[in-house]
Amino acid sequence: MREVFEITGGKPLTGHVKAAGAKNAISKMLVASMLSDKRCIFYNVPDISEVEVTVNLCKEIGMEVSWDRAAKKMEVITKELKSTYVPLHFSGANRIPILMMGALLGRTDEQIVLPTVGGCNIGKRPVDFHIKALKTLGAEIEHRMVKKESTYCASAKQGLKGAIIHLPYPSVMATENAILAACRAKGKTVIRNSATEPEVIDLILFLQKLGVVIHMDVNRTIYVQETSTFYEVEHTVIYDRTEAASLGMAAISTKGKVFVEGANQRDMITFLNKLREINGGFTVKEKGIEFFYQGPLKGGLHLETDVHPGFLTDWQQPFVVLLTQAQGSSVIHETVYENRFGYIDTLKKMGADVELFTQCLGDRPCRFGAQNYKHSLIVKGPTPFHAAQIEVPDLRAGFAYVMAALIADETSTLSGLQFLDRGYEYLEHKLQDLGADIKRTTLESVREESLAPAIAT
Repeated sequence: MREVFEITGGKPLTGHVKAAGAKNAISKMLVASMLSDKRCIFYNVPDISEVEVTVNLCKEIGMEVSWDRAAKKMEVITKELKSTYVPLHFSGANRIPILMMGALLGRTDEQIVLPTVGGCNIGKRPVDFHIKALKTLGAEIEHRMVKKESTYCASAKQGLKGAIIHLPYPSVMATENAILAACRAKGKTVIRNSATEPEVIDLILFLQKLGVVIHMDVNRTIYVQETSTFYEVEHTVIYDRTEAASLGMAAISTKGKVFVEGANQRDMITFLNKLREINGGFTVKEKGIEFFYQGPLKGGLHLETDVHPGFLTDWQQPFVVLLTQAQGSSVIHETVYENRFGYIDTLKKMGADVELFTQCLGDRPCRFGAQNYKHSLIVKGPTPFHAAQIEVPDLRAGFAYVMAALIADETSTLSGLQFLDRGYEYLEHKLQDLGADIKRTTLESVREESLAPAIAT
């Protein structure tokens, strides 16, 4: 048996909902806490599987954890490293293992062995930026096959030394890995062309509390000084801007009105501008943002995803669903991941009018031009959605399907909920509180077999 969502669409979402803590902030800070042997207390910790997997991974290395899920509070401490081997069963679980290199290289001279990168299948996530940055600091890293599994083996027997690192692309996790390694590297490290996402800034704030002398300068440059004295930390995780935007788009697409507590205007400026351009309603208030339908949505939008402060790639999928309900044609150019449109075929089966292109439909520099990747699209609307049986392929596409099901007539069935559970806390309960007809249930094996041929992929 497996769990599924059964969603009957046609009901506007209305009410008040609170965004959870940011998945991409807390998971990185848990790893960062392992730089020291000091106690760290985190507040606003989301109860999602991504955090649970990260906690289990950190426990393997020696972290002690006390997690009050109801209070959204977590206390962690890594008094000593019990192992520098990340079990291979974490391979493919998420992308966090690769950060263990940066966090542990400066704390031990033993070899670190970890599985290769996992997570959602949205395109290649090469670790060459990570490897090059860490090697610049003096790490020795090689790729090996262990028990037929792909692994990385890293060490810094002579210690890490500060250096100037220039990232070819402002990758979030490569930036974070370089920062973590630089914290214990001798002297000063300069990281150029770094990522500046709010989650990266939250990590920097946490590290400063921990004792690291670190700051961000102009032109995407981060400076980190060698740290040997650490302190206990209390830190409140920022709210998840992707969840906040997703809930806002769901409200507008269902012609409803929802106040999202924790939605931060400063972290969502580009998204809010695009929302305004298509006549999506919102009002910024003291504790969040209220999103509402204020009349027919207008197409004619040209949107290109980019690194922060550009339009976040994780906003793109639900925004495409929103544009299917807008009058006219709009263009989306995806410049961050080459396979981010894998969810489009299912939307088309549900009624969306979308055409994919290999050309760069935009003027923003793009790594995927002339490489035959379908990374641009034109979406026309408004189009009605029809119920479907859907297999969720990844986290953000999953929410796009949830949105489509909330708009559609009759009842849709969504399987593959493990992807949604990675990043959306208590999703069905939040949507139920807003008036959605959604329930989590299990399919019996016989019924699964009968549905399998009809499930969209």
